[in-house]
Amino acid sequence: MGLGGIGVWQLLIVLAIVVMLFGTSRLKTIGGDLGSAIKGFRSAIKESDAERDVDDAAADSGSTDVAPTQSTEQGRPT
Repeated sequence: MGLGGIGVWQLLIVLAIVVMLFGTSRLKTIGGDLGSAIKGFRSAIKESDAERDVDDAAADSGSTDVAPTQSTEQGRPT
Protein backbone atom coordinates (compact mmCIF):
# COMPACT_ATOMS: atom_id res chain seq x y z
CA MET A 1 0.00 0.00 0.00
CA GLY A 2 1.13 3.52 -0.75
CA LEU A 3 0.06 6.83 0.65
CA GLY A 4 -3.30 6.68 2.42
CA GLY A 5 -4.33 3.44 0.75
CA ILE A 6 -3.33 4.59 -2.75
CA GLY A 7 -1.05 2.11 -4.46
CA VAL A 8 1.61 2.59 -7.09
CA TRP A 9 -0.70 1.39 -9.88
CA GLN A 10 -3.39 3.93 -8.97
CA LEU A 11 -0.81 6.72 -9.02
CA LEU A 12 0.45 5.62 -12.44
CA ILE A 13 -3.10 5.56 -13.81
CA VAL A 14 -3.78 9.07 -12.47
CA LEU A 15 -0.48 10.28 -13.97
CA ALA A 16 -1.38 8.78 -17.35
CA ILE A 17 -4.79 10.49 -17.29
CA VAL A 18 -3.23 13.86 -16.40
CA VAL A 19 -0.71 13.52 -19.25
CA MET A 20 -3.49 12.68 -21.69
CA LEU A 21 -5.61 15.65 -20.56
CA PHE A 22 -2.93 18.34 -20.52
CA GLY A 23 -0.16 17.04 -22.74
CA THR A 24 3.52 16.96 -21.95
CA SER A 25 4.30 20.45 -23.27
CA ARG A 26 1.59 22.03 -21.10
CA LEU A 27 2.79 20.10 -18.03
CA LYS A 28 6.36 21.24 -18.73
CA THR A 29 5.19 24.86 -18.87
CA ILE A 30 3.19 24.48 -15.65
CA GLY A 31 6.19 22.87 -13.93
CA GLY A 32 8.51 25.66 -15.07
CA ASP A 33 6.09 28.34 -13.90
CA LEU A 34 5.65 26.63 -10.55
CA GLY A 35 9.43 26.28 -10.14
CA SER A 36 10.06 29.96 -10.89
CA ALA A 37 7.29 30.96 -8.48
CA ILE A 38 8.85 28.89 -5.70
CA LYS A 39 12.30 30.34 -6.50
CA GLY A 40 10.89 33.89 -6.31
CA PHE A 41 9.17 33.10 -3.03
CA ARG A 42 12.38 31.76 -1.50
CA SER A 43 14.37 34.82 -2.59
CA ALA A 44 11.70 37.13 -1.14
CA ILE A 45 11.88 35.24 2.18
CA LYS A 46 15.68 35.58 2.22
CA GLU A 47 15.43 39.33 1.50
CA SER A 48 12.85 39.74 4.25
CA ASP A 49 15.05 37.88 6.74
CA ALA A 50 18.06 40.00 5.78
CA GLU A 51 16.07 43.24 6.20
CA ARG A 52 14.76 42.08 9.57
CA ASP A 53 18.29 41.23 10.72
CA VAL A 54 19.49 44.70 9.69
CA ASP A 55 16.54 46.33 11.49
CA ASP A 56 17.17 44.23 14.61
CA ALA A 57 20.86 45.17 14.62
CA ALA A 58 20.00 48.86 14.24
CA ALA A 59 17.46 48.65 17.04
CA ASP A 60 19.90 46.86 19.34
CA SER A 61 22.67 49.43 18.78
CA GLY A 62 20.30 52.39 19.12
CA SER A 63 18.46 51.21 22.23
CA THR A 64 21.38 51.90 24.61
CA ASP A 65 21.76 55.54 23.52
CA VAL A 66 18.15 56.59 24.17
CA ALA A 67 17.68 58.94 27.13
CA PRO A 68 14.58 58.56 29.30
CA THR A 69 11.94 61.23 28.78
CA GLN A 70 9.96 63.10 31.39
CA SER A 71 6.21 62.91 31.26
CA THR A 72 4.46 66.27 31.13
CA GLU A 73 0.94 67.30 32.01
CA GLN A 74 -0.23 70.38 30.13
CA GLY A 75 3.33 71.50 29.48
CA ARG A 76 4.57 71.21 33.09
CA PRO A 77 7.18 68.60 34.00
CA THR A 78 6.28 66.33 36.90
